[in-house]
Amino acid sequence: MTAVALQGDLWMGDAPLMRNLSLDMPAGRWSCLLGPSGVGKSTIARLIAGLPGPQQLRGSLEAGDGLPLAGRVALMAQGGQLLPWADLVRNVTIGARLRGTRPDVGRAHELLAQVGLAGMERRRPSELSGGQGQRVALARVLIEDAQVVVLDEPFSALDTATRLAMQDLAARLLKGRTVILITHDPLEALRLADRAWILAREGAETLSLPDTPSPRDFRAPDVLAAQAALLARLQGDAACAG
Repeated sequence: MTAVALQGDLWMGDAPLMRNLSLDMPAGRWSCLLGPSGVGKSTIARLIAGLPGPQQLRGSLEAGDGLPLAGRVALMAQGGQLLPWADLVRNVTIGARLRGTRPDVGRAHELLAQVGLAGMERRRPSELSGGQGQRVALARVLIEDAQVVVLDEPFSALDTATRLAMQDLAARLLKGRTVILITHDPLEALRLADRAWILAREGAETLSLPDTPSPRDFRAPDVLAAQAALLARLQGDAACAG
């Protein structure tokens, strides 16, 4: 696996979005980006995934092994972006089909079962709830053998119990990958991250995490204490911004 390092200023067209970014995301670990809506978290996801757009990094984005990131990143974008005409299996295996390789249909069925959608393989996205659609999108990224995985609000549409279960599943199946998680949920960041930052217009501040392996038990006293402190910090930041 490879580390990812992002340094510099982030611009949206001719307007500055974030200054003095310094994000060193370690190989084979989960890195988490927290911050208010509109600060640029999803823009960073698009940059790392190599997607076109008005975003511009005036600085550097590099893989730790010195090789290009292109072709080595799997992105789960907000909204899922499922294909409305395709059933769930075809949605999960679309990456292989686009590359012209043989899709692993058996693995797709297995992953759909693991995200709680067994027996629904022939359905179309219009027949799903928002949370079910998000789990299909998760299965689609989990089937990819990408070195770097970017998850942009991957569990936001799920109820609390399902969210915790999907966090644990993703942590298990993506073990050893370089994962970049974007979330608004402090507990999610504290459960899953090996390294985390709070993003603001002025840059990124490293977040202190409990000194225990991830995924952490949401009931653990150190996780609960860290969650309370982080919520107070985020509430204070929001009050200052207002």
